Amino acid sequence: MRKYDLITPEGTKDFLFEECLVRHETEAKLYDIFKSKGYYELTTPALEFYDVFQTESGHYPQERLYKLTDSKGRLLVMRPESTMPIARVIATRLRDASLPIRLFYNQSVYRFESALKGRSNEIVQAGIELIGSASHMADLEMVSTAIEVLESCTETSFSLEIGDAGIFKELMGELNATEDERENIRYLIETKNYPALNDMLDRMGDTPVIAALKRLPAMFGGEGVFEKASELYSNERIDIMLDDLKKMYNEISNLIGNGKLTVDLGMVNNADYYTGIIIKGYLEGYGEEVLSGGRYNKLLADYGYDIPAIGFGVNIDAITKVAVKENPREVKSADVIIFAEDGFEMKALDIAKKLRTEENITVEIALCDDIESTREYARKKKIGKIIFVDNENLEV
Repeated sequence: MRKYDLITPEGTKDFLFEECLVRHETEAKLYDIFKSKGYYELTTPALEFYDVFQTESGHYPQERLYKLTDSKGRLLVMRPESTMPIARVIATRLRDASLPIRLFYNQSVYRFESALKGRSNEIVQAGIELIGSASHMADLEMVSTAIEVLESCTETSFSLEIGDAGIFKELMGELNATEDERENIRYLIETKNYPALNDMLDRMGDTPVIAALKRLPAMFGGEGVFEKASELYSNERIDIMLDDLKKMYNEISNLIGNGKLTVDLGMVNNADYYTGIIIKGYLEGYGEEVLSGGRYNKLLADYGYDIPAIGFGVNIDAITKVAVKENPREVKSADVIIFAEDGFEMKALDIAKKLRTEENITVEIALCDDIESTREYARKKKIGKIIFVDNENLEV
């Protein structure tokens, strides 16, 4: 007996007319932005080998992956993200390409999300990757492009957060902890769960590093964060990171204003491959980030090609949801409907083709049995014009 033939799997949904229209409009805006900056489109397979996502720089836990096997018994997964497959392509098929390489993508990703968070397991994600430059200018290009994307996707307000993954990694490098403990600490900092974080770190001792980790989730806000952070913990590498991030903060503030920009040193993504600046973008009316990314200078080395990179991805489905809420619209009906008398069907098709090409309008062919039914259909669909085709091409 069929039990699930009328519903979609958890974490997925059907997108209807207005949502599809807005989604395509959003994709077109991003396509134009990316193309205008010299980025070239790339698409990777929805199916990848499991090993692609199990690298030294970062890996996906098995429980978050959709897994299956091929005819040879090899373990495959549905693509959970786009950056790691693109790194694979760069290290193989584009290894001899001149640097830097600018790529963009627009494709679905699939991963299990916690049911309690209400996130989708399948989303359409668009984004860019700038491969082969570790320069400050590359970071600025990425952040300024992220701002342009956010501006194009809302009629109200947006905000941007920046951080640096290297600060957390530098602190963790001086902490004696297991892999599980490190991941728990990362998660508690990311979610700003102060009580649980303090309880866990209290059991690990009382050192300057532990004291700094306890305060890291609170290191967010405006420019004053940098002075507080410099008092939190200091060594040569962390001081350089803070100086670079402060420089970026001041430069980006000039683009969008302080009110839209926040620095968050407790922003530690679960993608372990980030090594430097991290960015997250938000739209008013949506509780989670719609854009995220950052610098990942070590990831491509895991695939045998040691070059730096930076990029970000955009949740197209989330932006679609915000856009539909901001600006509800009715999907436009056809401009004209053509009813053909028996024997004049081909003539009707010819007239419809000419109207579509010469006048650039939407034309439906009536499938009703008589003209009265066609009039009723046109009224319900709000089609303003009917063409009745017989030997005189009578317009009604």
